[in-house]
Amino acid sequence: MDISPNNLIFHELIGLFAEVSDSTNSSLVGIKGKVVDETRNLLVIGDKKIPKAYSTFIFSIPNNKVKVDGKLLVSRPEDRIKRRLRGGK
Repeated sequence: MDISPNNLIFHELIGLFAEVSDSTNSSLVGIKGKVVDETRNLLVIGDKKIPKAYSTFIFSIPNNKVKVDGKLLVSRPEDRIKRRLRGGK
């Protein structure tokens, strides 16, 4: 399945370009770059570790930019991807 604004949160995020558009830690706002790693609670953009639950991200996908509340991403990447296979729940 191709990545789209509707299914982005169920896809692999490593390799996507992302920008922190909002965060409870104002020093993280504006960080941008390629997502190089992901854990249950963090996205690693370049060499910066960004807490998912307290940040909002803008992901660049082909022909689109998608704003995502990081709270929707909090889970182990493999579990989030499996949710898509079970109908997004």
